[in-house]
Amino acid sequence: MAETLFHKVWNAHRVRTLASGQTQLFIGLHLVHEVTSPQAFDMLRQQGLPVAFPERTVATIDHIVPTSSQKRPFLDVMAEEMTVALERNCRDFGIRLYLPDSDEQGIVHVIGPQLGLTQPGLTIACGDSHTSTHGAFGAIAMGIGTSQVRDVLASQCLAVEPLKVRRIDVNGQLRPGVFAKDVILTIIRRLGVQGGVGYAYEYGGSTLDRMTMDERMTICNMSIEGGARAGYVNPDEVTFDYLRGRRFAPPGDAFDAAVEWWRSMASDSDATYDDVVTMNAAEIRPTVTWGINPGQSVYVDEKLPRPADVPASDRPSVSEALEFMSLHAGEPIKGTKIDVAFVGSCTNARLSDLREAARMVEGRHVAPHVKALAVPGSQSVRLAAEREGLDRVFIEAGFDWRGAGCSMCLAMNQDRLEGREICASSSNRNFKGRQGSPTGRTLLMSPAMVAAAAVAGEIVDVREIARNGH
Repeated sequence: MAETLFHKVWNAHRVRTLASGQTQLFIGLHLVHEVTSPQAFDMLRQQGLPVAFPERTVATIDHIVPTSSQKRPFLDVMAEEMTVALERNCRDFGIRLYLPDSDEQGIVHVIGPQLGLTQPGLTIACGDSHTSTHGAFGAIAMGIGTSQVRDVLASQCLAVEPLKVRRIDVNGQLRPGVFAKDVILTIIRRLGVQGGVGYAYEYGGSTLDRMTMDERMTICNMSIEGGARAGYVNPDEVTFDYLRGRRFAPPGDAFDAAVEWWRSMASDSDATYDDVVTMNAAEIRPTVTWGINPGQSVYVDEKLPRPADVPASDRPSVSEALEFMSLHAGEPIKGTKIDVAFVGSCTNARLSDLREAARMVEGRHVAPHVKALAVPGSQSVRLAAEREGLDRVFIEAGFDWRGAGCSMCLAMNQDRLEGREICASSSNRNFKGRQGSPTGRTLLMSPAMVAAAAVAGEIVDVREIARNGH
């Protein structure tokens, strides 16, 4: 019987069906960080429980780690306390931990793939909503809450509702200046921030087939912004080439055997889906969010919506967003002034993202009124970027070049907006208060668009800069 990858992986990890109708699902890889794990470890101690499979759990510090200086002890007292707690928990329970003094430390969704921990056919869980990133490798990866982190530590299992599967095909060639970030923002705009509730999203089509692993990770990362529980791409030669030789990938002949199994887990060509959506890549243009959820976006050459022109059910949210953002219906998004530019986050802080941003700013300078940050997703990415001289490009252009961490994506450290500042950001969420100030405003876009906005001091069409020689 023909099956999707989702059903193959789900069934391979199913322990049993619970009386609630949920599946008791074995978790192949558990990723842990400093913010959602302390209470979970405390619960284990209270019940006298060990970690069931410590070799299947890997920890890093990323959410609260300072990026301006990562020397220990951190000047941020809370960051130091949470790091000390994670160090103690990992030591006591026998869990591998990556700290800033290691070349492997970084954002959990960057280092998992980078180290080869993330592999096709796995079930992956992490106490972070953007765990769907790992689905780019053909894994079923889900974000979980702290009580579920406890459950996985104690039993290596989760109780999870079965999901439907929606296939999203994007076909054709992306135009110059259009990136994976524009693709996923367009998908969310079309299907809505609640459109994926109860679904796993399978991304495919000729556009996805041509994408690099970095681009696929960007797509899968924001599945959660579209309401989906998970998002994935079927593994193929691009996947296998990326994993070959990585630290935790199978070595030697074992890798070829693994590839054979990984290939068998891909969706069958005649698999059926609960829903199928098709999109034309050539129609996608550089995209900018204007509102307070990731579905509120326009192409950079479009105007902001008028409440009267949207369905009645959407009018209150559109009006609320325009008022909060101090933007005006019917006006172009292009030309909107910015105060801060942020290149980073688990969505867009890989080496390829930094290259695209650096290409936009090389030989140019950040506008005088703009504060700009470039924050690599991992120490390994930072070192690779520095070997290529990207750090010098950013610094000479007026960017702050930082250490690895989540940084201004969620502002749990000192990287945060102040007051009504408006930020061009390559991150994944534009909720009220997301970047540290309850009145701060966030415009999501690709790293290239962020860099272009940093130089111009306002939102510009990156395609026009490209035509002018950058």
